[in-house]
Amino acid sequence: MTKKLEGKKAIITGASRGIGKGIALKFAEEGAIVGINYNSSENKAKDVLNEVNKKSEGVLLQGDVGDRGDARLVIKDFVEEYGGIDILVNNAGIYYRKDIEETTIEEYEKTMKVNTKGPFMLCKFALPYLKESDQGRIINMSSQLAFRGSTHGTAYVTSKTAMVGLTRALALELGPEGITVNAIAPGTIDTDIIAEYSEEKRKQRAEKIPVKRIGTPEDIAEAALFLASDMGSYVNGEIMGVNGGSALH
Repeated sequence: MTKKLEGKKAIITGASRGIGKGIALKFAEEGAIVGINYNSSENKAKDVLNEVNKKSEGVLLQGDVGDRGDARLVIKDFVEEYGGIDILVNNAGIYYRKDIEETTIEEYEKTMKVNTKGPFMLCKFALPYLKESDQGRIINMSSQLAFRGSTHGTAYVTSKTAMVGLTRALALELGPEGITVNAIAPGTIDTDIIAEYSEEKRKQRAEKIPVKRIGTPEDIAEAALFLASDMGSYVNGEIMGVNGGSALH
C-alpha cells in the first residue's frame, strides 16, 4: 500500500511533545522524512526521534523558532541533511493563561515572538526550497480561540488570530507558486495545556463539546496529514477547525 507522504521532507516545529509529536509520528508512518524541532526538551525530542526512526527517518533540529538566527539554522540544517523541504508545519507555541491585567509586556512580546514572528520567519527562510518542491505545503497552527476569544489568554489569542491573517495572505501569495498554505485551529486537545485539569474538570469540559470528548494529538495529526498530502491539494487558505464542534467558523 502506497504511503501518503512517501519520501516527502517535512519540518515540524515544537515536535518534542503534544500536537507536534503526534504530527511527527503520523508523517513518519506515512513515509515522510521528519525534522523534529525542539527548544529545550532534548530528551523528549530524542524519544520522538527514536519512534520516527522505527517508521521512516528523521533528524533533531534544536532551536528557538522566535530567534532569527535559530530559525534560519533550523531550515539550513535540515536542507543540508536532506536537500530540500516539501512541508513546513509551524506548530511551536507558548500560552500564558492570563488576562490583560495579569500579562506583562514581556510575556506578550515573548508570545508574539514564538507564536507569530517565528512562523513568519520560518516561512520566509523555507520559501526558496518550498518553491523547488513539486508539492509545497505550509501548515500553520492557529486555535479555536482565534474565533471564540478567551477571558484568560489575551496574548495567546492575539497571536493565534494573527496566524489566520498570515495563512490567508500567504495562500494568495504562494498559491501561484504551487504552494498551498492552510491552518488548523484545534479545540481542547489532551496536551500539556490541560495537564493540570482534574478528572472532574476534564469531564465538564468534554460535556460542553458537541461530540462529548476531548480531542487528541492524533486528531490534529490526521488533519495535518490531509492538508500535507495529495488529498488536500485543492485546499488553500483555509482554517480547518478540529474541535468537535465547539467553535464553528
